[in-house]
Amino acid sequence: MTADSASIDLKHHFLIAMPGLEDETFARSVIYMCEHSHRGAMGLIINKPSDISMRLLFDKVELPLRREDLMQNPVGHGGPVQTERGFVLHDPLHDPLRTDKPQQEGSAYASTLTVPGGLEMTTSRDVLEALSSGAGPRRVLVTLGYASWGEGQLESELGENTWLTVAASAEVIFEVPMAERYDRALDLLGLKSWMLSPDAGHA
Repeated sequence: MTADSASIDLKHHFLIAMPGLEDETFARSVIYMCEHSHRGAMGLIINKPSDISMRLLFDKVELPLRREDLMQNPVGHGGPVQTERGFVLHDPLHDPLRTDKPQQEGSAYASTLTVPGGLEMTTSRDVLEALSSGAGPRRVLVTLGYASWGEGQLESELGENTWLTVAASAEVIFEVPMAERYDRALDLLGLKSWMLSPDAGHA
């Protein structure tokens, strides 16, 4: 079995930036991985706030926001690609563990990527319209932009010890303040940021 055929699949994982990563966008970032295949990878930074709130975002798209729980939440800076476009990360709408509602196949929204075993990411306006009406997914993170890697690029960065990886936690994304998510993601590995040397090389 070659390394390629046994390649890792990081969907529904966090990438946690090592201290040596000094790129302004990615330093101390935690990225939720939405897609990862031999063709490349994409994810959303979950711990970098932009300078606009959910209320302001909804003003910009000319929708009211009738979700008091979301009003003051910051919109995240999801990455350097398509920074004018919104990406909505949310709990799966059809929870297989729920028995009180009939389950439906597929998403309620026009353009949703379901991350196997994880969350859903919707890019169509209808999810914002649902939130506007006071409905929509219970827990959401809205980001502007996303992060992406071309074929083999992420694997190369992993080989250079640029990132730590760990199975993602929805609680870190939705329940922990943005400023604390880096440390909480490291907690999933039993690590503290002071343990990581900025010039860590290969073991």
